[in-house]
Amino acid sequence: MKYLVKFVVVTFFVLVCTTSFAEQKIVFVDMTFVLNNSKAGKGAQDYLKKAISDNQKRFSDTEKKLKNEEADLIGKKNDMSKEEYKKYTDALRAKVIEYQKERKEVFDKITKQRAEARKKLLEKVTPIMENYADENNISLVIDKKSLIITTPATDITNIIVEKLNTELPSLSLK
Repeated sequence: MKYLVKFVVVTFFVLVCTTSFAEQKIVFVDMTFVLNNSKAGKGAQDYLKKAISDNQKRFSDTEKKLKNEEADLIGKKNDMSKEEYKKYTDALRAKVIEYQKERKEVFDKITKQRAEARKKLLEKVTPIMENYADENNISLVIDKKSLIITTPATDITNIIVEKLNTELPSLSLK
């Protein structure tokens, strides 16, 4: 009987103490929205989109030029000797290889710039969210992708975007 009373008393205190400390503030943030709709994020996206479109136009012009050279070479095949034809085809192949190499380098550079821009934005966003969480006694910040159901009152996305816009108005990618 003595052990039963101790067990009941200890269980009672554990349950009472646990419920009194259960109050935690949990919010969520849509990181995709923050990265895409902040001033710096939009500027970086616009810069990268322009770079991609400019390079695609330039590369499509080069492709057309190479295809025309190939068609001309095929048309003149009967008028040339085998050695001369081989010399021109080898030169055309070298141009095509150089074109492919240049195209790969340009798009790899753009991919690298995109990754760097994302990294810089995340480096700036993380301390902003940490400060906001400390100031408002928030114990947990969750990305919106991980949520199923929540109330709009727990969304701090727009607040984080505003703070990021003031701290990082633009992003240099050059």
